[in-house]
Amino acid sequence: MLIKAHSTELIGRIARAERKRQGLRQDDFAAMIGSSHVFLRAVEQGKPGVQLGKVLQALEELGITVYLDVAEESAQIIAGQKA
Repeated sequence: MLIKAHSTELIGRIARAERKRQGLRQDDFAAMIGSSHVFLRAVEQGKPGVQLGKVLQALEELGITVYLDVAEESAQIIAGQKA
């Protein structure tokens, strides 16, 4: 299911729901991603100051894929930079 992630709070609620669905305790999941339960709690509470790279790592570990909807021109520029 695709959900438009319009806020850090929504991303946190999604991450928390998926962690719980998988039966993972907060401290156990934090250890899995090499982080602290304090960081994970901040993510799940939607705190805007958390490190984006760590958030993306946590979401990936939960099996959540993040997509960015960009203008075609931007996608072409990015693709050209990778080549």
